[in-house]
Amino acid sequence: MSVHFSEIKRGANQGLAACHTCEKVAPVKLEKCPRCGSHLHLRKTDSVTRTLALVAAAMLMYIPANILPIMGIRELGVLTESTIISGLIQFWKMGSYPIAIVIFTASILIPFLKIGALLWLCAAAKGIVPHSARVLGKVYWITELLGRWSMVDIFVVAILVTMVQLGNYMTVTPLPGALAFAGVVILTMFAAMSFDPKLLWDQLEREEAEKKAKTEKTLDSE
Repeated sequence: MSVHFSEIKRGANQGLAACHTCEKVAPVKLEKCPRCGSHLHLRKTDSVTRTLALVAAAMLMYIPANILPIMGIRELGVLTESTIISGLIQFWKMGSYPIAIVIFTASILIPFLKIGALLWLCAAAKGIVPHSARVLGKVYWITELLGRWSMVDIFVVAILVTMVQLGNYMTVTPLPGALAFAGVVILTMFAAMSFDPKLLWDQLEREEAEKKAKTEKTLDSE
């Protein structure tokens, strides 16, 4: 038996809010959570605006993250700098296809997809793009999942810097590209945290109400 979206009883319509710290549901009129004392509010303030600002900053950092060298290896006095793309090409030429695929997925594809997903969610929250409750839930879940695989390159550089320090023979140092890439990851993480998924359900509810009103108006005119 399917339940229509408009028939679902929502906490916001009953004056209830979930605490963003401990997740306890309480009347929003209390202003503070009775469990942890955090401020209660139905929706995050300026959620879409702040999310878009963070995503825009991440997009600006995304270009230098892939163009600037991410790591430098000094061996016997000779410095070799490597970008994400050059490292990907080198592993591919060496026949290390799994490693090349992991680098491409974690360093290029996942940040791009996460930025695109956040932009799409913001547009859906404003009613700019068509959507459904099932699709919105899956896109938001994928956005949260992608964030777990965004720091692979930074972890690799950090491990190499810590382990490969062999005096004058070989040293590994992080370069500006690593900082830019870390900036992309951090900004997209904050963007995902600042986005309030409840805005999606608010938009769906408004659209359902508008459709219902139009249907009733059509029936009355007939």
